Amino acid sequence: MGLGSWELIDDLWYKNAIIYCLDVEKYIDANGDGVGDFKGLTRKLDYLAGLGVTCVWLQPFYPSPNKDNGYDVADFYNVHPKHGTLGEYVDFMNHAHQLGLRVIVDLVCSHTSNQHPWFQSARKDPESPYRDWYVWSKKRPEEWNEGMVFPGVQKSTWTRDPEAGEYYFHRFYEFQPDLNTWNPAVREEIVRIMGFWLQLGVSGFRMDAVPFLIERKGAGVTPKKDYELLHQMRDFLQWRRGDAILLAEANVPPKESMEYFGSMGERLQMMLNFPVNQRLFYALATEDIKPLVRALEDTYERPRAAQWVNFLRSHDELDLGRLTDAQRQRVFDALAPSKDMQLYDRGIRRRLAPMLDNDRRRLELAFSLLFTLPGTPMLQYGDEIGMGDDLSLPERECARTPMQWSSDENGGFSRNPRTVRPVISDPIYGYQRVSVEAQRRDPGSLLNWMERKIRMRRECPEISWGDWEILDPGVPGVLVMRYMFDGHSLVIIHNLTSKSRVAGLDVGAAGARELTDLLASNDSHADENGRHAIQLEPYAYRWFRCGGVDGDLPR
Repeated sequence: MGLGSWELIDDLWYKNAIIYCLDVEKYIDANGDGVGDFKGLTRKLDYLAGLGVTCVWLQPFYPSPNKDNGYDVADFYNVHPKHGTLGEYVDFMNHAHQLGLRVIVDLVCSHTSNQHPWFQSARKDPESPYRDWYVWSKKRPEEWNEGMVFPGVQKSTWTRDPEAGEYYFHRFYEFQPDLNTWNPAVREEIVRIMGFWLQLGVSGFRMDAVPFLIERKGAGVTPKKDYELLHQMRDFLQWRRGDAILLAEANVPPKESMEYFGSMGERLQMMLNFPVNQRLFYALATEDIKPLVRALEDTYERPRAAQWVNFLRSHDELDLGRLTDAQRQRVFDALAPSKDMQLYDRGIRRRLAPMLDNDRRRLELAFSLLFTLPGTPMLQYGDEIGMGDDLSLPERECARTPMQWSSDENGGFSRNPRTVRPVISDPIYGYQRVSVEAQRRDPGSLLNWMERKIRMRRECPEISWGDWEILDPGVPGVLVMRYMFDGHSLVIIHNLTSKSRVAGLDVGAAGARELTDLLASNDSHADENGRHAIQLEPYAYRWFRCGGVDGDLPR
């Protein structure tokens, strides 16, 4: 799957990127109103560049009633006043470019807020040009409560609008009416939105809820997906800016993912790897890596220029919907035993550190896996310092608390005592103990560990560009992967168990008798039969570069 040439590695920047997802609202407040803004974020770009981030993913910052973390968009062509002005956004983009940082933004086009002028016009007048931009039914459809995204919270997928006198379709909450993306006028507007933000310097889009974006919707309509819309969007994107990318949120089975990439890679460049994400947490919870291995094998095939994005946690719940009921229950029992830690009957609403009991060994193991699984890694803001969650907040808001910068009031997020969300201040994860400032001063902190690992990850393009295979270590619970690119190779080992293991490895004919440890002084020398015996403590990880035939890559 690698393109096979060292000289090509700079052409597709996203292949070896480090993506960092953040919400402007909750990152840093510069003007003291208690809400994060672009002025504050601009000042923190140097922090992100120093951490080793290469691409910043911004969650929605558009004008919105903000009933769903900004995903209920009321204007696609502006910045919410609480975050600043378009001019301040442009200042932010300019500084990002000066630091060599790329920026991708959320493209939320499967629905709008019910306060959007399009919907307000559509509901008031059957002859409105925007009426057919939404999906209506004169009678309540028989499937009025089917296909809900938020079971247990959401009541239906069809709601009657009293002014329109008809029911409108909403895959998400009732205040988020779905757009009819099979309408040519809506498709034209989507590319117009893309063109606007591309002109303002973005390097691409994280596309929200892509299966619903391309879905044919309506009462009694047979569900059907139009993947050609993705091709049209890709064509426009590449015409306007050749190196821009589309990253899809599409929690679909692996075989279906090829429809999103396109058989020749003509649709999306990147997809979040939900199949691997769910089985990874099953492995962390149970020490059983077999489903994870199958998920890796199932997502092996993809177009050469396409790329998976691996992640641990995101701003949403940890969705376990594609595990079996028994598997999901085992993850719940291990990582979210209390009902208030679970959500929508399928997921976990906790941050990573609390899920792993704040165990440094397990946190390092999880991040090592993130950085070394096939694809591009994505970090959620605050995870680099092990931020916690606030389970007193509703639904997914518990993991969307303000960034903790220092031990100052409100964690240095804002000087205003009233912040957009309460800053965590509990004895374990509170800003008094967990902050960027405190961890910067501690050489052994998670933050400093993370910076070192990101630096090393960026020096290992084999993971992003190369082909890979899974090796058998001869012991359970140990994942061994070998990456090969342009005559060079890596061997990555993870012990996902609480027991010490000895992994026996035959790296293969192209592998070397010498394995050079990239993270410590634990080089391995093969025995007379060419086999390595790697000693692994509980939750240990090793990154080796193969010597001998492969040699060392230039530093």
